[in-house]
Amino acid sequence: MIYAFASFELDTARVELRHGGAPVPVEPQVFALLRLLIENRERMVSRDEIVERVWGGRFISDAAVSSRIKSARQVLGDDGQAQRFIRTVHGLGFRFVAEVTQRSTIEVVATPQPPKPPAEDPRPSIAVLPFRLLGDAGAHYVVADALPQDLITALSRLHWLFVIARASSFRFQPDAQDLEQVRAALNVRYCLTGLVEVLGGAMSVSVELSDAGEGGVVWAERFRCPIADAHEVREEIVRRVIGAIEFQIPLKEANRARLRAPENLDAWSAYHLGLQHMYRFTKPDNEAAARYFTQAAALEPAFARAYAGLSFTHFQNAFLRYTDDGEEARRQARRYAEQCLERDPADPFGNLAMGRAHWLSGDLDASLPWLERSTELNPNYAQARYSRAWTLALLGEAGESRSNVDTALALSPLDPLRYGMLGVRAFSHLVREEPEEAARWAEQAALSPGAHALIEMIAVAAHTLNGDPAQAERWAQSVRRRAPNFTRDDFLRAFPFRAAGVRNTVTAALAAHGF
Repeated sequence: MIYAFASFELDTARVELRHGGAPVPVEPQVFALLRLLIENRERMVSRDEIVERVWGGRFISDAAVSSRIKSARQVLGDDGQAQRFIRTVHGLGFRFVAEVTQRSTIEVVATPQPPKPPAEDPRPSIAVLPFRLLGDAGAHYVVADALPQDLITALSRLHWLFVIARASSFRFQPDAQDLEQVRAALNVRYCLTGLVEVLGGAMSVSVELSDAGEGGVVWAERFRCPIADAHEVREEIVRRVIGAIEFQIPLKEANRARLRAPENLDAWSAYHLGLQHMYRFTKPDNEAAARYFTQAAALEPAFARAYAGLSFTHFQNAFLRYTDDGEEARRQARRYAEQCLERDPADPFGNLAMGRAHWLSGDLDASLPWLERSTELNPNYAQARYSRAWTLALLGEAGESRSNVDTALALSPLDPLRYGMLGVRAFSHLVREEPEEAARWAEQAALSPGAHALIEMIAVAAHTLNGDPAQAERWAQSVRRRAPNFTRDDFLRAFPFRAAGVRNTVTAALAAHGF
């Protein structure tokens, strides 16, 4: 079909825009947008429909839609003021307003070729489906609609996850949500479903994360609150759900990757395997993580997160003295963080890695802005909040540190770095000269799975300051077994306290047990 308007022709058969008979260069998405608007010129086309038809339902920002509209206007010699061809219906969508005539074309094609399917995004993908509402919610019925939208918005900040746009996922209404049909229609790996139930003056929200291919439940949780507090707890529910997804999907993806032969791993599979090894905080696992991240970067050189992972492994090398050349490890941690941010400046993990790289050199003031930016990019990123809490504690800002670490613990109660979060809580009490509380939290930290020798040294200091030298010595002996060469200087290099009083107190406590 050829659509003629003003001095232009849009030829759908040749996928060509012509001006005065001469072809005009136009990007494929811009052409698709023009075609959509022209073929539906009798009505307004919403932003959601544009996303669905032009981007295939992928999650994209309003800015991306506006950018393509601007490009379409520019190629037609139009602009946002004149709007001779494309008119904006503010807050709703767009409409093609120029007069159009059309004529058919006859194409002779010797051998019809099926169109190539779009390249599949290698990231794990998720669809948030509409929540089901049971009971009479009165004016609070909107919670069932608002929560899935809140979750889509929050999930879109996770750069490692491909999020299906609402326009596509909301086609599957609560009474017709067959996961197999959803998977086939949206080509999605995971689904998030929910039930909002109102009984008397209470509301409960059940959320379920499912593997759309296998049909199994990956994770589920139920939240309860008085119905009057429904809107206030929405944010808390979103935080808890995002925290669970940050943990559960990478775990599932790593287990899925293990079933593949090493030579068949794609970049994302290698990355998720690297994450699992990285969080074990042992030298052999850290080396394995570095190999997987290197493999991911080789398979996909533009893969920003692979470089953030490599930065983190070099951070471990320096932090836990896995290498004799700590200066080189610090340099590599900074270099790989920079390479991540060159590829994706808005990646929260990359900003976290840069903040940790500054931390290694003891430059807490330079570290903090990167960690703050990481939490701004994704307020539900538990590990960024935890790292920010570490830095604030070392700077002597115990109150704000405690607020951040408590949020991190709530966001990710099963986090692989939970022991570190508990260690930060202990530090916040040390800064406030509350040795009893410091000892209680330090004991929990040292007993948590994955805790390394530096965490045990926190317990040594806290129990000493709390007047329990026997318990402190038990942890000191464990440190000497696990890391015979660790000294108090290593501890202070890892945790560069700004306040001289706290530094001197902790140093004396460690010295009392031979460090």
